[in-house]
Amino acid sequence: MKSEIMRILLTGHKGYIGTVMSGMLISAGHSVVGLDTNYFEDCTLGQVADIIPEIRKDIRDIVLEDLAGFDAVIHLASLSNDPLGDFDPKITYDINLNATIKLANFAREAGVKRFLFSSSCSIYGAAEGDDFVNEDAPLKPVTPYAESKIRAEETLSKLAGPDFSPVFMRNATAYGFSPRLRADIVLNNLVAWAYTTGKIRIMSDGSPWRPIIHIEDISRAFLIVLAADRQVIHNQTLNIGVNSENYKVRDIANIVKTVVPNAEIEYAGKSGYDPRNYRVDFSKLKNLLPDFSPKWDALSGALELHDAYRVNNIQKDDFLGRKYIRLNQLKHLISTQNLSNQLRWQDTAQ
Repeated sequence: MKSEIMRILLTGHKGYIGTVMSGMLISAGHSVVGLDTNYFEDCTLGQVADIIPEIRKDIRDIVLEDLAGFDAVIHLASLSNDPLGDFDPKITYDINLNATIKLANFAREAGVKRFLFSSSCSIYGAAEGDDFVNEDAPLKPVTPYAESKIRAEETLSKLAGPDFSPVFMRNATAYGFSPRLRADIVLNNLVAWAYTTGKIRIMSDGSPWRPIIHIEDISRAFLIVLAADRQVIHNQTLNIGVNSENYKVRDIANIVKTVVPNAEIEYAGKSGYDPRNYRVDFSKLKNLLPDFSPKWDALSGALELHDAYRVNNIQKDDFLGRKYIRLNQLKHLISTQNLSNQLRWQDTAQ
């Protein structure tokens, strides 16, 4: 499929996924401008390439003029996981919901044709049993983060029209190496524990289902949606992943053990059942967009991560510190008075 060359606004371009996706968009020939508030500017592993022009701005402060001249918006920026969402639910809704709707309204007013919203399979939340859930399944969020994504999807869908096509990309749990590494997501975390401590620490009983996907494959899905005919993707909800990459957490741990064979699996901390349990059906994505072809699986991703940790000599204190744990970094910025309690930069900080 040959994609029309577009001018794209990529929000969250300096984040975990955005630093990878931006390069892939450029390689596909698109003209890309980033927008990011840079909470994680010094949270790097390796080097972040400044390959695109950027607007340095809190997404809550977006104005109509920021959207002028774009063909598409890819909206990644958010408070990006459950612990962050629990930090202050009001801020989570302000950024993940209110700012998203504000951005979309401005995009529609500015004539932007496509709006790709980065949502999450976590909105299925407390799905029961081992059955697959598809895009029509009941949504059972268990966190403010997941709830904010649901409410954003619902409101964005009402904005759809002949000249504005939102698409809701419900990503599986991401993994893989990025210059803005996150160690607070399951595969990245388990490999880091195994490499630095010789323990593969599971913080539940290991039974919940998790679908996982490499950040490069998430980016490939976004590229495919950009290239798709409008009638195929208009106002559609798509689970982003592949059926074979649904795992119980304990199965992910066993994969990590094949990569770090001397590590021991350890059930630590919470010994009970994690209510976040969802085994996701990704058939709709493959049926609508057969050109989507993932390149990674859990084993190759674990090998990549292990190699990255080794090359960069990651130590236990590194991955448990602020740089690779999003909540820790925000608490650090607040404690050093760089951010206010509302996660806004202080006058002297930015």
